[in-house]
Amino acid sequence: MRRRRRTKVVATLGPASSSRTVIGRLFAAGADVFRINMSHTTHERMRELVETIRAVEAECGRPIGILVDLQGPKLRLGSFKNDFAEIDSGQDFVLDHDPAPGDATRVNLPHPEIFAAIKPGDTLLIDDGKLRLTVTEADAQQRIVARVKIGGRISNRKGVSLPDTVVPVAALAPKDRADLEAALDAGIDWVALSFIQRPEDIAEAKKITRGRAAVMAKIEKPQAVTRLDDILDLADALMVARGDLGVEMPLEKVPGVQKEMTRACRRAGKPVVVATQMLESMMTSPVPTRAEVSDVATAIFDGADAVMLSAESAAGQYPVEAVATMNRIAEEVENEAIYPPSLHVLHTEPEATGADAIAAAARQVAETLDLAAIVCWTSSGATAMRVARERPKPPIVAISPMVASGRKLSLVWGVHCVVAEDARDQDDMVERACRIAVQDGFAKAGQRVIVVAGVPLGTPGATNMMRVAFVGGQTAGG
Repeated sequence: MRRRRRTKVVATLGPASSSRTVIGRLFAAGADVFRINMSHTTHERMRELVETIRAVEAECGRPIGILVDLQGPKLRLGSFKNDFAEIDSGQDFVLDHDPAPGDATRVNLPHPEIFAAIKPGDTLLIDDGKLRLTVTEADAQQRIVARVKIGGRISNRKGVSLPDTVVPVAALAPKDRADLEAALDAGIDWVALSFIQRPEDIAEAKKITRGRAAVMAKIEKPQAVTRLDDILDLADALMVARGDLGVEMPLEKVPGVQKEMTRACRRAGKPVVVATQMLESMMTSPVPTRAEVSDVATAIFDGADAVMLSAESAAGQYPVEAVATMNRIAEEVENEAIYPPSLHVLHTEPEATGADAIAAAARQVAETLDLAAIVCWTSSGATAMRVARERPKPPIVAISPMVASGRKLSLVWGVHCVVAEDARDQDDMVERACRIAVQDGFAKAGQRVIVVAGVPLGTPGATNMMRVAFVGGQTAGG
């Protein structure tokens, strides 16, 4: 099955989309990667979903990516005497170590690491930013006194955000470690880390994954934005998690951060996913708002690798329609005359490596000669990712003997992956590249493709060869 677009679609699974029938329909409608949110999924249910996705994959004959999203460290208040309290703007409110139920003047905050890190002047956000407090006194041992700037109802176990404070808490809570091990055992392809603050959080996860899954950093805290380059050096991909990011920083700053992250990932040649509330109204409506369509289109015009549906596909009334809508928006945007120039507003010079030089040359040759496709033989997926970094006009066909590489590449812009045994020699490599390009609808007899590979064959990261070939004829160059 060939997609008529380059941008990938990530669909979150949930109560509205857990059956094999619906997952199959979501894939047919345009989903390339399925996300499993471990905040709401047991290990047993996660394994069932993985098995179902793999069954759909086998039926469709095309690699499908699975992204497991870890919950991350959750900072929450204690409880209240009557389950809630009303606090007023202008009053002082105390957060302390006392486990006794709270009231309108105080509540327990069962996180000693916050007391050790917070300082006067820092902001406290409660219940997704609905309540805002400013710290006036901070005692590392006893309590935090805060002035209420925006009051309202405060209730049991509401989440706490600290946009001004780097809290020395591990990115992987015990639940996350257990979830990650279970997901790796189930054979997932990508793992997303929530609420990371620093590059060390990525390193911690990579010690556990040991290459068994690619690691995606969700950027949803201001502290992570300030260290974006360091985080990107270690991560395999980024997610613009606009929901929590919009809680912890002024909403008007989020679009700029989204563009900054997209450009950073494109320079690095790593995937970037734009997420949260992209088609939110389709939770209850079969059609999106015009603003939502424009939001999705903006991410695509910027060259994001993927756009993601969260609650729309997990719990909405129209999960298949939401994916189909996302698919249509991407197809339409990519057919616009201004799409190619928009992609290349950011001119990215190739890095000083042989692989990057070959990838850049392949794009230039393919576009100059108006070739039908760029066909990459890739073991680890690195060759296809370097070519995708160039955002070429012709489609990218990646041929890999490793199904795991194909699944990972399902998230990468413009890459159509085919799993096939490795080539025996260069002639076999060229002949099969042409045949697969025809079989999957990317080329016709008489057209030309460019074949990119590493010699000797099967050597990871050794991209050093490109060859122009006639489909159904002799090679035109070497």
